[in-house]
Amino acid sequence: MLTCQTLTQQLLSGAHDARLERVYCCRDAAALDSVRARAVRAVDRFRELFAAGEAPAALFSGPGRTEIGGNHTDHQHGRVLCASVNMDMLACAAPNGTGLVRVHSEGYPTLTVDLASLVPHPEERDTSAALVRGVAARMADLGFSPRGFDAYVCSSVPAGSGLSSSAAYEVLVGTIFNSFFCGGALSPVQIAQIGQYAENVYFGKPCGLMDQMASAVGGTVAIDFRDPQAPAVRKIPYDFARSGHTLCIIDSGADHADLTSEYAAITSEMGAVAAHFGKAVLRDVAEGDFRAAVPALRGALGDRAVLRAIHFYADDRRAGEEARALEADDFGRFLALVRESGRSSSLCLQNTFAASNPRQQAIPLALCRAEELLGGAGAVRVHGGGFAGTIQAFVPNGLLEPFLTGMEELLGRDMCHILAIRPEGGCLLAGEV
Repeated sequence: MLTCQTLTQQLLSGAHDARLERVYCCRDAAALDSVRARAVRAVDRFRELFAAGEAPAALFSGPGRTEIGGNHTDHQHGRVLCASVNMDMLACAAPNGTGLVRVHSEGYPTLTVDLASLVPHPEERDTSAALVRGVAARMADLGFSPRGFDAYVCSSVPAGSGLSSSAAYEVLVGTIFNSFFCGGALSPVQIAQIGQYAENVYFGKPCGLMDQMASAVGGTVAIDFRDPQAPAVRKIPYDFARSGHTLCIIDSGADHADLTSEYAAITSEMGAVAAHFGKAVLRDVAEGDFRAAVPALRGALGDRAVLRAIHFYADDRRAGEEARALEADDFGRFLALVRESGRSSSLCLQNTFAASNPRQQAIPLALCRAEELLGGAGAVRVHGGGFAGTIQAFVPNGLLEPFLTGMEELLGRDMCHILAIRPEGGCLLAGEV
């Protein structure tokens, strides 16, 4: 491994500029300067916290992700289109020769996880320590011997942005373990599955696999979850930078608290429709059978469950069509499908505001203003889980400045995030292992 001192010298000399420029999709020299300075600061902070100048270290990155197509389809074993983005969790890390993992995340106390015990610790639920222990435990189950390391972590993934900071963290930790103690033997798909296991079993959140998969695999990724244990993953080689549009994620500013029941209702209502046919998920129910049974389903489960199932079948199909549109370089068709997905989420899935709190409708208001500003161009839709949180927009480059100004007049400063889809997922960014 390189020493901290050598790694810093290489960064400052520009030796890693080409890689940094590629991974972070730097548009100009100023963006590259900022990325390089951040990397240097990470090495400096690692040295201050854990090491002397001659100690070894390497830089790792776990990116945030954006959902592009397939809104609430993954938990029904459907298809999604997603991508890694150029906001990430960056770590400077090195093995420490012990059984302790020590992670100092910027702005938080240092956490210490003793790998002598790899069973879930109830007191760690909902904490980063649970994710570290869960990742290590699953790797041990797979026959590897994860050991201790020290890491300084900083994040450019905004809190509450819907870009899945939890998946970025899991992929980052998994990539560090894989590089230091597994000889790089684990594939990105395996790292994603390990991250999901840690979040489900140790952290206590029953999430799907889309977030981790997008973060680990990188680029634009079409995923079919028909078999969640062996998802079909296909990278889509489309360069969004030449589309003439900019990807924006806009924070509505609405509070995420107390929405668990709203999210759970989507899964339970779709599941109830599937159970009517003796199946666990809608992907296993033929759409024709569902359509024929709609009158009976309305009486047994109510109209909202039927509408949400209609959304599943349509958005599952659309996710595949969006991937094919990009592969055919038909960005106009892609945008039309994004708009269709947004309408379906609002009308059928009904995840733009919580019925329990109708006064709070920040997502519909943001969608309405975005559509006014776009004037029929580009595309906009709810992003991720919905009810609160974020919307996604593909904005023509010529409209970007007035679009940002208009949205921030409504929502406040720094609520609009300009993103790029980065070509790599979780990775060793600089240094050697």
